[in-house]
Amino acid sequence: MNTTASPKTPLPVPPSNRLEARARRARTEPMSVLSLGDGLYEVESASNHTYLVDLEGGRCTCPDHIFREARCKHIRRVAIEITDGRTPPPGEVAVPCHDCGTAVFVDEDAANAPAYCDEHAIWPGSAVRDRETGDRLTVVDVSDLRADAVQIGAADCSVADYGTNENYEPDVPVVGAVYPHATVATNGVIPGSLKVYVFPRTRLEKAA
Repeated sequence: MNTTASPKTPLPVPPSNRLEARARRARTEPMSVLSLGDGLYEVESASNHTYLVDLEGGRCTCPDHIFREARCKHIRRVAIEITDGRTPPPGEVAVPCHDCGTAVFVDEDAANAPAYCDEHAIWPGSAVRDRETGDRLTVVDVSDLRADAVQIGAADCSVADYGTNENYEPDVPVVGAVYPHATVATNGVIPGSLKVYVFPRTRLEKAA
């Protein structure tokens, strides 16, 4: 789960003098936003006070909301951060990309699985590199099946238990790939002469 708040800085103000006062303060005052999951957000204000925002319920623990029932600047700031892509929306959390550490938004129930940013995500047809051997391969399938649940018939063991995979997580999805590097269209037919090898997803990195 994301443990890093957005930077505590003011945001650009749209070129309009018609912004309502709270809307303007939501943008111009330095605040940081931290997603806590379950639609809850922690907002640290310019005055270093910390408030809890329930975005889906439209509630905040600040005095402006509690005593005036206003849509306060903290609720507005959370909405702005989500719209601008800096904070995950309700139902999602921010996790680091497995390969580069860039924040990626994923469903809350997938927060413990390896996640990949757009630059490092792979699909059928992607060129990848085996972290163990440095060999270049072409992906033919990205599965939801776990490495400890897929058997390698010739080795009489699971993908996770195969000797060279011992350093990779057993509960990650498996990926099918072929040697040598070839152009394989999505859902394309794999010639019988090309053997498909199966790897734990975290063993493969996207090739340049």
